[in-house]
Amino acid sequence: MANTYSKIYIQIILVVKRRKMLIDASWEDELYKYITGIITHKGQKLLAINGMPDHTHILIGMKPTCCLSNLVMEVKKSTNGFINDNRLSKEKFYWQAGFSAFSYSHGALNNIIRYIENQKDHHKKKLFMKEYLEFLNKFEIEYNEKYLFD
Repeated sequence: MANTYSKIYIQIILVVKRRKMLIDASWEDELYKYITGIITHKGQKLLAINGMPDHTHILIGMKPTCCLSNLVMEVKKSTNGFINDNRLSKEKFYWQAGFSAFSYSHGALNNIIRYIENQKDHHKKKLFMKEYLEFLNKFEIEYNEKYLFD
């Protein structure tokens, strides 16, 4: 779209189904490279990616023509296949049905990139479930705890 100018920054959080600890350190970099390829191929810009055995954070610079739900669906579908076809996980791998997405201003990028890059150290101090609820509350997102994790 000619004469369209935008800066849209979205942090996506994907959670492993039933919060199982299935993303192993031995292949997580391979997973992150695979996700980077999907996002780049879809014309979006990956700014940061990292996570823990039960979840992954992805920060993207998103074009206004991108449908976020379709992008996330493609990432989840493709990575499920990649992990299962290559037998990377000790059991069948699936992401939970939903996802979370939070928008950020350009001025917040350095902080959120640092936060994502330091996931391993960060979660030594704060449990994911507690932090996830803090995100939802901070961004004033209504939720039913019954459906947070499947």
